[in-house]
Amino acid sequence: MKTIKEKTLAVAIDFQEKLMRVMEDPKGLEKTVVAFMEGIKVLGIPVIVTQQYTKGLGETTEGIKEKTEGSIPVEKTSFSALKTIEFEEKIKETGRNTVLLCGIETHICVMQTAMDLLEKGYKVFVIADCTASRKESDKNCAIRRMERAGAVITTYEAILFEILEDAKNEGFKEISRIIK
Repeated sequence: MKTIKEKTLAVAIDFQEKLMRVMEDPKGLEKTVVAFMEGIKVLGIPVIVTQQYTKGLGETTEGIKEKTEGSIPVEKTSFSALKTIEFEEKIKETGRNTVLLCGIETHICVMQTAMDLLEKGYKVFVIADCTASRKESDKNCAIRRMERAGAVITTYEAILFEILEDAKNEGFKEISRIIK
């Protein structure tokens, strides 16, 4: 299964200040997510951002917020973003059926969102190097479980070049710069 640019959107789950601090390698994670979001922007793919209980966990980190400018975060308290009516409405408004999913924590909000998206018939690509949990074992188990359920597990570099398709296509130089 491959992605088609015009049918694809990205979803960034809960990259919030207080959550990011407790993730394994938070600086490395943010750097990778920022690069991914920069590439998504070059490709013109819409992004939906969620925030879990913003009052307690804070806003999306500045670096990621900057790269998702223009995307208004969907406030949620449910672990699966799809259990929030506003989130489901935003996905439907895009008219797209392929979701590039990244976020924290992999074994909670990312996995539950992925499972619900798959159940509703969406194609789900989990961007593994743009996900994290406090414990690596939790992340690894969740990645395996999502894959068994039908999600495609990939990396941000692989998916950006897959969507780009050809070195002659618009955005190639920008994507190459981001990756390097």
